[in-house]
Amino acid sequence: MVRKILLASAGAMALTGSAALAADLAPPPPPVPVFSWTGLYLGGQVGYAWSSGNLIYAGYDPFSVTAFGTNVNGAPQGIIGGAHVGYNYQFNQFVVGLEGTVDGTSLSNSVTTNFSSAFAGSTVAADTSSDVQGSIRARIGYAWERALLYATGGVAFGSFSTTYNLRGNISGIIGESSPGAADGQPFYGMNKFSNTRTGWTVGGGIDYAVTDNWSVFAEYRYTNFGTVSAPGIAAAGFTTVGGLTGAYLNANRSLNQSQVQVGFTYKFGAYAPPPVVAKY
Repeated sequence: MVRKILLASAGAMALTGSAALAADLAPPPPPVPVFSWTGLYLGGQVGYAWSSGNLIYAGYDPFSVTAFGTNVNGAPQGIIGGAHVGYNYQFNQFVVGLEGTVDGTSLSNSVTTNFSSAFAGSTVAADTSSDVQGSIRARIGYAWERALLYATGGVAFGSFSTTYNLRGNISGIIGESSPGAADGQPFYGMNKFSNTRTGWTVGGGIDYAVTDNWSVFAEYRYTNFGTVSAPGIAAAGFTTVGGLTGAYLNANRSLNQSQVQVGFTYKFGAYAPPPVVAKY
């Protein structure tokens, strides 16, 4: 009887040891995945943009032999929005990347000014608009898990169209009738031009990953497109009446733009190798 009890106890101990050994040899559970900003992404954005930089007119009136200049406050502003695509790479808590954007805009402005001395009684109206803008920028940031604070900067592109209209009358300019011309003879001038400007842009923002793939962001950027010039807004009456020539009116507009935008981004999941399981 005692022998049977001893054999049963030994068997139970052997089974218990085998189970413990099996538990020790079982692979550990896979680690909980850590979120990473690394990957290709694309998304959309919308916001508001406003410009600074006044219109500067400079001209010469051969009738009164007067050169003059005037500064007019009037810069485009409006809605701006479009799409972006880029790639981020994260190492430790730092994130670097490259991003490209394209935006359609409703930026526009119309301004009219009166000339009080030279070209007296005349007005000039300027209509400026920007339809498309874009940028290629580097990004660098610091991540706190799903929150990313970043700075950005690079090259900016913009398409701008401007129309100038100059209207007045001969007697208002010279103060008396020009030989061979009736008092109050009207004149006009117009210049319209479109061009694409290249400039630089800098800014920053904050990005927050709502899920492993979707994130939302808010961003501010300052962009300098340089100066747009409209040389020689010719006025028909200037070069014919009395045989006098040489009148001109030039206009320059500095384009310094600020914009705030919010948007969303979808990050494509990066390939992750399967966990390594030790074999015994």
